[in-house]
Amino acid sequence: MSEFLSSRFSGLEEYTPGEQPQDKKYIKLNTNESPYSPSKKVIEAVNSEEVKDLRLYCDPDCKKLKTALAELYEVSTENVFLSNGSDDILNFAFMAYGDRGAAYADITYGFYSVFAELHGVESQIIPLNEDFTLNTDAFKGLNKLVVIANPNAPTGIAISLDTVEDIVKSNPESVVLIDEAYVDFGGESCYKLTEKYSNLLCVQTFSKSRSLAGGRLGFAIASKEIIADLEKIKYSTNPYNINRLTQAAGLATVKDNGYYLENCKRIIETREFTVAELEKLGFEILPSKANFIFAKSNKISGKELYESLKEKGVLIRHFEKPRIKDYNRITIGSREEMEIFLKTVKEILGETV
Repeated sequence: MSEFLSSRFSGLEEYTPGEQPQDKKYIKLNTNESPYSPSKKVIEAVNSEEVKDLRLYCDPDCKKLKTALAELYEVSTENVFLSNGSDDILNFAFMAYGDRGAAYADITYGFYSVFAELHGVESQIIPLNEDFTLNTDAFKGLNKLVVIANPNAPTGIAISLDTVEDIVKSNPESVVLIDEAYVDFGGESCYKLTEKYSNLLCVQTFSKSRSLAGGRLGFAIASKEIIADLEKIKYSTNPYNINRLTQAAGLATVKDNGYYLENCKRIIETREFTVAELEKLGFEILPSKANFIFAKSNKISGKELYESLKEKGVLIRHFEKPRIKDYNRITIGSREEMEIFLKTVKEILGETV
């Protein structure tokens, strides 16, 4: 750090992204990316004419993309917000609604605590239950910013729509943000509840199920008043935060929604195959509704398995928090990638291949 950095940020613990090593080619099962490429329509949309127009500013309102999303989810355009990845929305929410503090789980997406610290938001950290399920009752009646990943990361465990509604109803004086980054892999989206509850903010991303992690595109559905809040912050920071090529790719993605729904089905099928094969090897795996699983073995520590797999060219995600250090988060890749992963795990465990 330089001597010029504000003292407010000197102790900030920044978010640590998943590894993106360049030393050799890996099977990447560590950052929850899709194993499937964007559809042909997306590739066609990001064409030479769009590239030539990069000299021009993009549409700050993202009108075409916003209209397409509104039609897909059967809401009004005034209920849709677009951003440079869903992380932008999380950041804006902590800025806009954190005056009375925020509440989130102890084991969840790591950016929540970073944004809270960045904006001086007092945090109430609520431990997950012993089985890693959400302590839902503890989130009721708080009347501060409530942030819940559903399905949760890194556990993959989801809560029901009825549970979401109970939490939203019990916090009428504050915003409840439901982070649905992984909802398309078997969870239930709460976006329809935004018509009933003006304090609900439903956040999704194009990074996972829509194969645009490198495009940086996220969106939210909420009451028009909450959307107006987010637009105010966007236009006070960076109105042109979604570039021309990402807007074109996003629009083509929405128009080709069926392709991505089929990919989700394939990922779910591969997830269930992987879980069954790991269980045969004695692994304990939490029930996942995401495009990853959270698993541990009584034959090898989480860190040792992670390091051994990396040495053999397979990347998974390991966390050092004491409560989850025995587990690893394993992204669901293609069937071929998961078969290589399983073969490598068997080799490491000394099993007969």
